[in-house]
Amino acid sequence: MIKKTLCFSNPAYLSMRNQQIVIKIPQVEKSNLPSGIKQELETTRPIEDIGVIILDNKQITITTALIAALLDNNCAIVSCDERSMPVGLFLPLEGNTIQSERFKDQIEASLPLKKQMWQQTIQAKVTNQAAILEICREEKFPCMHIWSKDVSSGDQMNIEARAAAYYWKNLFQHIPGLESFTREREGKFPNQLLNYGYAILRAVIARSLVGSGLLPTLGIHHHNRYNAYCLADDIMEPYRPFVDELVYKIIVKQGIPEDGISTEIKRELLTIPTLDVVINEKRSPLLVAAGYTTASVARCFSGESRKIDYPKR
Repeated sequence: MIKKTLCFSNPAYLSMRNQQIVIKIPQVEKSNLPSGIKQELETTRPIEDIGVIILDNKQITITTALIAALLDNNCAIVSCDERSMPVGLFLPLEGNTIQSERFKDQIEASLPLKKQMWQQTIQAKVTNQAAILEICREEKFPCMHIWSKDVSSGDQMNIEARAAAYYWKNLFQHIPGLESFTREREGKFPNQLLNYGYAILRAVIARSLVGSGLLPTLGIHHHNRYNAYCLADDIMEPYRPFVDELVYKIIVKQGIPEDGISTEIKRELLTIPTLDVVINEKRSPLLVAAGYTTASVARCFSGESRKIDYPKR
């Protein structure tokens, strides 16, 4: 079953009853309406159906019991700032029955193994970037395919950076108003759309890593001492182009919005976990594919396999 992503952008009271998330509207709760009518105006959703929850309003109240139940069901909880940009991620401490064994394998992984895993990761990322460019621009980009094959163990030639520079130079520049686009975290539109989409993707990948019994903190390449999700940032790299394609389609469809991330755009970006991808020669929602990928990462750490299963476009 595909887990749902819920985003709360308005004031709300969130609690739990009978393993259901109960959603109440503050204005209704504070009114003089009869209790029976108030209860009829409640909305409920099964907790077991939820994969990601995004809290995007300062006037949201959520109970500790609900948080515990969500985490117990391996749900990722994302909190946003006043600009509606995700700033926090809450994940369960225990997500797998043999978690301590998986932790040990991950911690003791050799440097050569990590370099091979990073090589596969960048090869998959550049291959997917090439596919997205060709789909969006409707032309061939042979150099991207050549670069994907040139990635060495640990990407010592830094093919990732070379391909990224070329990729971003060609993805949006033909769209009026985006001729001088550069990919920067704090840069101009559509950087904020990409950041929002990547934050959702990061939550999906981190959730799957925990579910596979891995530590999202210990990366195979990223190792910033201030980053609590280095492995999630590693493993999400080949998935980023799927977000890029969605953002591209949003811009083509809606143009450049004056108000940044509108409700309609947010609604589109919240479909990221359900995006259609191909993994192991089968079509699958991105959320499900992430589980296959992180399970294969765990097998690599344990020595059962040498191959990470990444999706293709």
